[in-house]
Amino acid sequence: MLQGWIQIGLTLVIILAITPIFGGYIARVYLGQKTLLDRVLNPVERLIFSLSGVSQTQMTGWQYARAILYSNLAMAILLFAMLMLQGLLPLNPTGLGAPTWDTALHTTISFVTNTNQQHYSGETTYSYLSQMLGLGFMFFTSAATGIAVAIAFIRGLTGRPLGNFYVDLILAITRILLPISIVGTIALVAAGTPETLSGPILVPTLEDPNIRQAIALGPVAHFELIKELGENGGGFFGINSAHPFENPNGFTNLIQILAMISIPTSLIYTYGVIADNRKQAWLVFGMVFILYVAFIIVTAIGEYQGNPLVNTLLGSSQPNLEGKEVRFGWAQSALYAVTTTGTMCGAVNSMHDSFMPAGGFILLSNLFLQIIWGGQGSGTAYLFSYLILAVFVTGLMVGRTPEFLGRKIEKNEVVLTSFLLLLVHPIFVLFPGAIALAFPEQLAGISNPGFHGLAQVMYEYASATANNGSGFEGLADSQPAPTALWWNLSTCLSLLGGRYVPIVSLLLLAEGMSRKQPVPFTTGTLRTDTVLFTGVTAGVILIMGALTFFPVLALGPIAEAFQLTRGA
Repeated sequence: MLQGWIQIGLTLVIILAITPIFGGYIARVYLGQKTLLDRVLNPVERLIFSLSGVSQTQMTGWQYARAILYSNLAMAILLFAMLMLQGLLPLNPTGLGAPTWDTALHTTISFVTNTNQQHYSGETTYSYLSQMLGLGFMFFTSAATGIAVAIAFIRGLTGRPLGNFYVDLILAITRILLPISIVGTIALVAAGTPETLSGPILVPTLEDPNIRQAIALGPVAHFELIKELGENGGGFFGINSAHPFENPNGFTNLIQILAMISIPTSLIYTYGVIADNRKQAWLVFGMVFILYVAFIIVTAIGEYQGNPLVNTLLGSSQPNLEGKEVRFGWAQSALYAVTTTGTMCGAVNSMHDSFMPAGGFILLSNLFLQIIWGGQGSGTAYLFSYLILAVFVTGLMVGRTPEFLGRKIEKNEVVLTSFLLLLVHPIFVLFPGAIALAFPEQLAGISNPGFHGLAQVMYEYASATANNGSGFEGLADSQPAPTALWWNLSTCLSLLGGRYVPIVSLLLLAEGMSRKQPVPFTTGTLRTDTVLFTGVTAGVILIMGALTFFPVLALGPIAEAFQLTRGA
């Protein structure tokens, strides 16, 4: 037990250490200040800007949003065409044909929205070219889009112009994602992750040497690193980072955890640098970090204590290792699960469907709240949107005019923030989830009845809307129609709504804040860089989340926990 907690503790210490370093670097990149990579990357970026014809003029909120929508649409069309034509394209050693149109459509929308929800097994569905050039390209561009939105949002909050989407996108790739991916890929290859274009190898089985088993290979290492760094989460193989070729050992597992959490944690510090208020950044970081640690503890204790039904049969308490890799155990599985659902990465090194109810409660809560640590870039924007809402609520309580960073919070900001935080996510989670539950046999193909089955369904839509992509599994989302058709098309609506509606709302909110005239700081100004206000913000986040989604949690993991306890 002690070893597991030490592993978790050391990982948390590393996260604390890299946050100001990486966050300061990102801030320097977008403030146009000198960095160590200038000598190498400045000529490359000038060439990209010159060949692409990208203008560096400032954009309004609507222009920034249109640039995102148009570019994402163009990339989606190209990816869909590649997936449907993969049987005619090279780098297809196993001769895979095109997937069904609905699977290709779901994959396209899932990867362009940085969700990477998979209703397929990569090694048996998509060729090397489709995974490397198609899905791998989306790993970079969808993650860079999220970073660009976060930077534009921070600029707007601090009274700056929003910037230019194409410039921000290119800088996110060349200065942040690509350099770390190169170094991280080398580390993964050195640690045993394969990187090859060779086809599957045939090996004799232990049961009968005359029978040969096909072992899938592929260019996994570079795919794996950007999968985690960009909070994409889509696995090269069907079982994702539980596969020994994607995640061979404890060292690669540590690299993956640090990769998936490094950008969202650092962006909070980046805000502090750009806003010239590091105190508030550390307070906000501390608030989320405390919630993150608490969620890890609850999940890890639940897995360490094990299943009461199994413990009764064994006559002793044993950790819950169902659905887990022995090389990771209960501690690393719990840490990875909370991190991947908190950062909206969606990669898995264990099966979330097998977690105890306490773990299921935490994983679902992460998807509902979306701020621990949140999606790539969008989580930072969500977090500071909650700050704006907390300023408004607190201002009403104490009778002061709500202000944030010297700018008044008025009707437009409250409407956009409330719409973003209180309506969009519940609509795209609860509505399709209710329809699936109303027709479990005809549409959903739910394999687990009762409380766990409800959690499976709601997790699928929460994961899609939060742009996470992980699954509780147990759903027939990769089976023949009509169930696969239902899951593919219904989750597509949640994927699109959960990605683009918030992006547009955040950009309009940021533009509105950037145009406000700053008001002078007085003794009557409500300070937002205090422990008290940060605590109020935490309360607002938890209360709003509970008011919206507690019935789902009560009918799912909480009820399942009581059921297990009674059965034991």
